[in-house]
Amino acid sequence: MSEAFDCAKCSESLYGRKYIQTDSGPYCVPCYDNTFANTCAECQQLIGHDSRELFYEDRHFHEGCFRCGRCQRSLADEPFTCQDSELLCNDCYCSAFSSQCSACGETVMPGSRKLEYGGQTWHEHCFLCSGCEQPLGSRSFVPDKGAHYCVPCYENKFAPRCARCSKTLTQGGVTYRDQPWHRECLVCTGCQTPLAGQQFTSRDDDPYCVACFGELFAPKCSSCKRPITGLGGGKYVSFEDRHWHHSCFSCARCSTSLVGQGFVPDGDQVLCQGCSQAGP
Repeated sequence: MSEAFDCAKCSESLYGRKYIQTDSGPYCVPCYDNTFANTCAECQQLIGHDSRELFYEDRHFHEGCFRCGRCQRSLADEPFTCQDSELLCNDCYCSAFSSQCSACGETVMPGSRKLEYGGQTWHEHCFLCSGCEQPLGSRSFVPDKGAHYCVPCYENKFAPRCARCSKTLTQGGVTYRDQPWHRECLVCTGCQTPLAGQQFTSRDDDPYCVACFGELFAPKCSSCKRPITGLGGGKYVSFEDRHWHHSCFSCARCSTSLVGQGFVPDGDQVLCQGCSQAGP
């Protein structure tokens, strides 16, 4: 009598039937599929032994069920992305989730090098200086009304220029006659002493320190012979072609201050009324 050859699951004879041998014994095809086959995550049907099975992150699919969740395109032999458990072909993923390059308008593909600023995105090779049109890459840049400039181009186009050397002022500087100057460029026309932070005056638009201006242009006090600059609130008295500091305008005999008083000229001297009337 022949030895029994039955399905390990349903115990039906396998003689003359298709079966599948496993470590636990032979199985008829229906029992094998019910026992060992995975359920398709898309259609919820068993994936039979004779079907091509695909899987991704513990999910199993029939080959025909492994497709893009948006356009239904087969993903069996295509690159794809999983977004919130939804499988998407690259085209649908880019259309739904990738940014558009603000320069060329094309999609910035996932994984490609890109730059983001102010809520906009650029391909790395599309993010250019609005001046020299060279890629900005990781260099510092200055935004201006929708444009982007590398630092040299921005300074060349917008930074103020020194009234003396015509070079750009990138920081600091002083203002003289409503124009910007480098601090080191604002110097006395006479002695070249830096004038920033100290009192100075000008003549014919040229700046001078107090000492040079007094020596070169100011009238001399008829008493002390020092320059009368009138700077810093200094007051002076003039009579005919002679000039005196307030502190120097006094009677030549009694030294009484003559500021605001009547006086009498006596040759190169000035006298108060009393000394004048007293005679020589």
